[in-house]
Amino acid sequence: MSHLRTRAVHAGQHPDATTGAIATPISQTTAFGYGTLEHGAAIFAGEAPGYRYSRFANPTVAALEAKMADLEGAPAAVAFASGTAATSSVLLGLLRPGDELVFLGPLYGGTEGLMRSLGERWGIKVTDATASGLAAALTPATRLVWVETLTNPTLRLHDLAEVAALARARGVPTVADNTFCTPCLARPLELGIDLVLHSMTKYLGGHGDATGGIVAGSEALVGAVRKTGMGHVGGNLAPQEAFLFLRGIKTLPLRMAAHCEGALAVARFLAAHPAVRAVHYPGLECHPQHALAQRQLQEGFGGMVSFELARCERAAAAAVLDRLRLFTQAVSLGDADSLACHPASTTHSFVSAQTRAAGGVTEGLIRLSVGIEHPDDLVADLEQALRAVA
Repeated sequence: MSHLRTRAVHAGQHPDATTGAIATPISQTTAFGYGTLEHGAAIFAGEAPGYRYSRFANPTVAALEAKMADLEGAPAAVAFASGTAATSSVLLGLLRPGDELVFLGPLYGGTEGLMRSLGERWGIKVTDATASGLAAALTPATRLVWVETLTNPTLRLHDLAEVAALARARGVPTVADNTFCTPCLARPLELGIDLVLHSMTKYLGGHGDATGGIVAGSEALVGAVRKTGMGHVGGNLAPQEAFLFLRGIKTLPLRMAAHCEGALAVARFLAAHPAVRAVHYPGLECHPQHALAQRQLQEGFGGMVSFELARCERAAAAAVLDRLRLFTQAVSLGDADSLACHPASTTHSFVSAQTRAAGGVTEGLIRLSVGIEHPDDLVADLEQALRAVA
């Protein structure tokens, strides 16, 4: 199976051996019988295949992990109860007191807030290399480099191949949060990144009805993350949620094509509107990193668009957001439904005003998650909403 559309349907799945069910059954169980003491001991020691307890592994979750490992081109993957649980498990599994974590931002506010909180509590230095550049920020204490394939919410890019090469030359693992792009648009591991992470709650699920996260990469790194996340933190994904993600991923390539089509139409409309000061979307030719986006992204530029109003103030943003009819005000993204939010007061309220300003998160910035509705209807909704500030 070489095509992503085919692999999204079939990878990690097969008809159930007992019933012939095509959909992967939900293994709604806490524990698994292992027959004999010796066989149980071998499973617990990792010397024999098998399941022991759903906090560590579950057949439904394992099918999802196999599917995502295939789509990301990774030897292994481990699923979690949320994207934040996945992030926490990576940080706790790979960092120790005295280590340094370097990130290239701007990041999702929840991620940066978590990093800085853990840093303060556990004695981990957290360094923002956005302004200085990665090469200047790396030190002998650096143990992890973090980047997003498209930054949240201003949709900047970093050259992932360059990031991977710089870090690898110093023996430092790299992590790319690929939530905004999914494997349909970007595959960071192919560019040399060591671990790729998703909030599956977003595009992978696609229907706003399941919460989860996943990390994919080498057996060694994923094994360390799994040991911490499952064995010590207990952030395991429930089998019912895994079933919903397996279902959602089957249509991921088709949905992403619709998201990209709608986002490009919305971005072009906003770029020509007099009430809009700036539009952040890498698919626009005027985007300062459009050439990098063309080189690094595949099959489209994503379903996220953010824009800054000419009246760059919270009251103006509220006036526009409160008039929207098709776009629902909500903080998630990647749903079939279109969503809109004010990052400064929601997703990035976890970080300081200074950090928001440095990342371009102004009071007049609005973030859109463009759904799969017809682009004409979405543009019409934005057009009538913008009359509030025209």
